[in-house]
Amino acid sequence: MSVLRTFSVVIASILVITLLSPSPLRGRPQEEPLSLEKAVAMALENNEGARIALEQKQLTEARLTKARAYFLPTISTVGTYTRRPNAVTRSLSNQSVTIQSLNALSATTQLNLTLFDSKSIPSYRQASFEDKAQKFTTAESRRRIAYEAANAFLQTLSVDNIVQAAQHRLDLAKKNREAASARFSAGLISSNDLTRWELEVATAERELVQASGEAESTHLQLSYLLNTPVPKNLKSPDSLVTAAETEIPSPDPLIATATTSRLDLASLQWKSKAAQASTLEPLLKWFPSVVFNAQTRTTNEAGLTGKNTTWSVGLTASWSIFDGFSRTAELRERRTLTRIARLDLEGARRKAENEVRDAFLSLKTQQSALKRSKVAFDFAKQNADETAELYSQGLTGTLQVTDANVQLFDSEVEHIRSRYGLAIALLNLRLSQGLDPFGKEPL
Repeated sequence: MSVLRTFSVVIASILVITLLSPSPLRGRPQEEPLSLEKAVAMALENNEGARIALEQKQLTEARLTKARAYFLPTISTVGTYTRRPNAVTRSLSNQSVTIQSLNALSATTQLNLTLFDSKSIPSYRQASFEDKAQKFTTAESRRRIAYEAANAFLQTLSVDNIVQAAQHRLDLAKKNREAASARFSAGLISSNDLTRWELEVATAERELVQASGEAESTHLQLSYLLNTPVPKNLKSPDSLVTAAETEIPSPDPLIATATTSRLDLASLQWKSKAAQASTLEPLLKWFPSVVFNAQTRTTNEAGLTGKNTTWSVGLTASWSIFDGFSRTAELRERRTLTRIARLDLEGARRKAENEVRDAFLSLKTQQSALKRSKVAFDFAKQNADETAELYSQGLTGTLQVTDANVQLFDSEVEHIRSRYGLAIALLNLRLSQGLDPFGKEPL
């Protein structure tokens, strides 16, 4: 019985270890591929530029609050304690009055309220307009970072596909080299044919090394933009490529969309209004400012008045009659800045229209390039298959087969670049329109 019990314990232990140990058949779960949408979201969350844009919005909000403070009262309180070597008293109407106490305590509270200050009104309007302008500037900065991430994602995906094409070429070259080596051993081909296949393998290895190095570089760039390591497996945005293949008859409707949707134009419009508002400040400085003030004081030294608490209210008016023509010069400066802001807006509108037309032409060119590359790739694939079949039957030579394989690789690379180049062209068109990378309004 003891032997059976020991044997049972051993078997149970083996089963437990087997169940708990990682099985090579189960393996590690595959890493989830990174999609374009997720990559853009990661860039907007992690990239320092996107976060700085949000902080800049906080700056203008703080400046607006500071400008609004001119219309609110200020209240301050000061408390004082004084220790003296001796007290000072006087006799007044048979009463002892303390002029200075040994321990003197006093508290003063003061309120100041600007009733009228002409220059604070345009300053507040300017800060308000600049805050609205910064809202669009922040959104525009984040939108462009999203496009940088999307372009880097497509560039990386394109190079990854080229690496796969180079690996396929190398595998095919090695397979043909093995077949050629067997035929050479059988005396069916010459050593020149075998050497040709050795050269093809070496060339394919070189192409794979170059493509792999470029892929590493693009992955590093994408990781930098996303500010986080990215997986090697990227998900192809097929819907974006399909949308890029849609024919667009004219750029005129796109220009109309750009004039209303572009955030940089909206930001420049508000900046122009802010500059216009600032021109009123030098003019309003000719008017006086009026400040209301109130004060209360409490102390333990009543003094001759016999009152421990006193208060006072008053109005203060100030008027700068002559300032050495400073206001006149400032008015000229503000008006010049306003004209510059308007010219910047006009130039940006013309540039936006030109960007839409240029992106439209680029998209049309890429659409034609994709069609040509697909035809060339299909022809090269058919030619490579037919040439390989003829070679297996001894009806063609090694040179024709290797040339067909090289043509297939080159056409496949060109097709890959054209496919993702078309997607990038669509992104550039959406960028010029003021849309986000997925064709939606950013705000």
